[in-house]
Amino acid sequence: MIAGTLSVLAAVTATPAAAADIPSETPAVAAAPADFNPWMLRVRAIGILPNSSAKFNVPGSAHVSDRVVPEIDVSYFFTPNIAIETICCFSKHKISGRGALAGVAVGDVWVLPATVMAQYHFTNFGAFRPYAGVGLNYSIYFREDAAGGAVTRLKLKNSFGPAAQVGFDYMLNEHWGVNVDLKYVRMKPKIDLVAGGADVSGRAKISPWIVGAGVAYKF
Repeated sequence: MIAGTLSVLAAVTATPAAAADIPSETPAVAAAPADFNPWMLRVRAIGILPNSSAKFNVPGSAHVSDRVVPEIDVSYFFTPNIAIETICCFSKHKISGRGALAGVAVGDVWVLPATVMAQYHFTNFGAFRPYAGVGLNYSIYFREDAAGGAVTRLKLKNSFGPAAQVGFDYMLNEHWGVNVDLKYVRMKPKIDLVAGGADVSGRAKISPWIVGAGVAYKF
């Protein structure tokens, strides 16, 4: 009788331990989000508004003209908030004399303002997605064309400078949106020319504001 009672107690005592050995139900795994495509393409019309002047080793200064041109940029999003943007455009500008050089046509120059921006995009405003960015510009000046007459030679040296931007995309649907963008790019190239048979050198302060608007496509 005693042996039977002990057997029952042992079985009852062992039951919680055995139950603890039974694996619990595995929690359900959340469904993976839709694939995130990191690429965005924008096409804009931009106004390049140089805040320009140039100081030379002789009296006088120079001015660089405004210009409206098309621009293409490609952005790569590492996350929905963090992106890097590369910008491609060409523009041609007229350089004219000021001060003691007033009325003197200096010449024309083409500029490729190669710029890379690191951006932060705000994603908590629905379809309205503002962003801000900072980056580095390397401006390439080419096809300098002296105006002739008093100026027989014109040369600008490629320049580095910081850049900053603010803007927004307003997404009309999953892929298409409109874009407005404002940049400031510091450009201070060295400039050399021959005017009236004399060598003239200095530094041009171009440093344009760049205002743009266009369309965006998110792949």
